[in-house]
Amino acid sequence: MVDWLLIFSVVPFGVFLLLLLGKKTSLLWTAGVTLLLVLLETLFFWQVGPSLALSSILKGTFIAFDIFVIILGAIFFLEILKSLGIMDGVSYHLESFSKDYRLQVILLAWFLENFIEGTAGFGTPAAIVAPLLIGLGLSPLTALAISLLGNSTAGAFGAAGTPIRAGFADLSGTSLPTYAAAINLVGFLVPVFMLWMAVASQKDKTKQFFEALPFALWCGGAFVISSLITVFIGQEFPSILGSLLGLGLVIVTTKLGFLIPKKVRVLEKNFEPEKRSKNQLSLKYIIFPYGLLIGLLILGKFLFGSLTIRITLPATLKHAFSLFNPGVIFMITGLTVALLWLREKNELFKITRVSFKRALEPFLVISCMSAMVQLMVNSGTNLANLSSSLEAIARYFETTALPFLAPFIGAFGSFITGSVTISNIMFGGFLNTAGKAFNFNTEKILALELVGAAAGNMIALADILAAEAVVGLKNQTREVLKKVIVPCLIYVTLTGLIGLIVFS
Repeated sequence: MVDWLLIFSVVPFGVFLLLLLGKKTSLLWTAGVTLLLVLLETLFFWQVGPSLALSSILKGTFIAFDIFVIILGAIFFLEILKSLGIMDGVSYHLESFSKDYRLQVILLAWFLENFIEGTAGFGTPAAIVAPLLIGLGLSPLTALAISLLGNSTAGAFGAAGTPIRAGFADLSGTSLPTYAAAINLVGFLVPVFMLWMAVASQKDKTKQFFEALPFALWCGGAFVISSLITVFIGQEFPSILGSLLGLGLVIVTTKLGFLIPKKVRVLEKNFEPEKRSKNQLSLKYIIFPYGLLIGLLILGKFLFGSLTIRITLPATLKHAFSLFNPGVIFMITGLTVALLWLREKNELFKITRVSFKRALEPFLVISCMSAMVQLMVNSGTNLANLSSSLEAIARYFETTALPFLAPFIGAFGSFITGSVTISNIMFGGFLNTAGKAFNFNTEKILALELVGAAAGNMIALADILAAEAVVGLKNQTREVLKKVIVPCLIYVTLTGLIGLIVFS
């Protein structure tokens, strides 16, 4: 007998994949078409009332607006820093910290990318760091692959906690960030993958690798442990404070000569480095914006973190807006820095326009995806006497192997959408439902999916294409994937094994 309920439930996902991967339609158009299809199914197959359907779309849009504020603020803050030369100053000081290219690669692609991921996210880290790695002497292909590796672990907490805050929305509980940070300890291996890629073209690559291996492991551990310690402040902080605390530890230990290679290795710069300002900024000038940002985030979290504005939508649906939105803090910090130091005030208006333009498309995509998920969640309230589409899909994931599968599902979502947040929006609902069927702790299941989605950022097609454009590579996507797929699979597999152990 044909299971029409299951067929109608999975068709939108099939259409999404066909358009995005088969027809190579843009993510925005793909999301829009998929939303329209889900809406038609909801109205005519499930026979959901128009009022509930409208409320579901509104709720999805409200969730997306919360993300829009974060993206807008993050881009605005980052653009202000770039205009003032502060981003160049950060990379300059990191590079000048050691003459050894292996250490420089890890400092830039691990700590700097993790910090950028925590403050901006959405593919920004790889696009910024890849040109810097080329400046060290790495080939464009190697630089791109290493920068993608760095666009992973910190993605679990993304732009000030967006993957949890908006990706899981009402599904997220207070323990989920802590579970995710603990599971994400497996990310300590990422600098090891970076090191191996960095030395791969050298004749004595094995020797160079083992010389710097202790440093790579120490850097990996310094970040993930710092992230675990800081997660108790809030989900907005593990990537931001974790990268700063980890970097601080590594700087101190390196000054003491702890775990650094005895022999300094230098690459011949066969590739054109990115041009930088000749006037390198002082550390005090560089530190101030980040110190202000972190201080305001912590203050805002404790003053407004528990305050919400609740609204009731048609058909009794409800939504709560938190008065603490990290995007507002990004804007306040960026505006303060701009008013203090930006000479051309007209530049501020230009940056504002650029920020709105860059934030608009992610907002529209996430609006479509969030609305689609809300329609699927609420499709169980219908006149056709059918279970919801998410419940229909979840039945096929009701297996004791769910803890192992969850990270792979998350990684797949990031691969096709280029976003940990959207991966969580797409798959969080039915993983939550499937977990309940076996009385699994659903927060742990979602944490496993989240960490897998962060690992999947290594192979995110959208991020690869964006970074390729930045470094001037064309039609190299297949070669890039060959370089990063194995580290990604190792990361996701270890996460899945941790899941099996946790639920054993």
